[in-house]
Amino acid sequence: MYAIIDIGSNTIRLVIYKIDNGTYTILLNKKEMAALASFIKDDMMSGAGIDRACNALSIFKKIAYDLGIKEIHAFATAALRNVSNSENAINEIEERTGLRINVISGKTEATLDFIGAARTVELKSGLLVDIGGASTELVAYEDMQIKYAISLPIGSLSAYSKYVKHFFPNKSEQKKISKVILKLLGREDINHFNKNYQCICGVGGTIRSTKDLYNSIFGLSSQNRNIMTKHVPDIIRKFLHKKNKSHINRTTLDSLLDVVPERVRTILPGMIILNTLINQFNVQNILVSRAGVREGYLTKMVLNEFNDIEVEGE
Repeated sequence: MYAIIDIGSNTIRLVIYKIDNGTYTILLNKKEMAALASFIKDDMMSGAGIDRACNALSIFKKIAYDLGIKEIHAFATAALRNVSNSENAINEIEERTGLRINVISGKTEATLDFIGAARTVELKSGLLVDIGGASTELVAYEDMQIKYAISLPIGSLSAYSKYVKHFFPNKSEQKKISKVILKLLGREDINHFNKNYQCICGVGGTIRSTKDLYNSIFGLSSQNRNIMTKHVPDIIRKFLHKKNKSHINRTTLDSLLDVVPERVRTILPGMIILNTLINQFNVQNILVSRAGVREGYLTKMVLNEFNDIEVEGE
């Protein structure tokens, strides 16, 4: 059995896997909505954020030990890699928890997203998108090989924290989030990406939550993993107020609480990021993967598979 801890910007998650004949089974999947990105002040992870991470990690370490798993593989993404006190924060967390934390780069995260998704989705050629709490990864791939990978330093939680004044973003705040995405894309060599992607592969909590909301609104089976992108703007308009008001529509809030209670504040900023990318790349359909960066980390960094795909630092 293998214990993987993913220290994300929105959640900290422990997943225990059993490997049998090259396939994995998830024996335990437990998460803590730590919202570490919301503890970043003046580009630094606050002491309260470090405390939140240590508390969750200590609980997860005990669970793994109680199950007889002594080797725990923990990695951190944007919330801890993008802060100016990253090294000090990681050192304190490691000292207090006794766990070694591997802080992976944005491009490594994108690569591991691809490797994880490749185990559950037939990825021939196309675009993979992972909208996390504090970063957004895009991977262009051809013939099952990565062509180009980038990481944008904005995600659903950081967009909410920086640009949303009240509970839901108003029209002006929606435009700000979208403009930031386009500006960040403009800094990248997007010539490596195609102008049109009929179908993209969606990875991560924001897109999975969007799929759950989509299935609920349109009365589809919870097993449906396809999102027709033409409906995404309608869903956003359904939930976001048009004027600069701070009140919350109770029916709207109840709908979100029923389907995505843990992401009630961040799902809509995340969907605005998603819709901006949909428009940028003329996407018609999203296939939502069941696997992502954790499965990629297990496959590449722990089991040493996919050796033909390099990650930064190797």
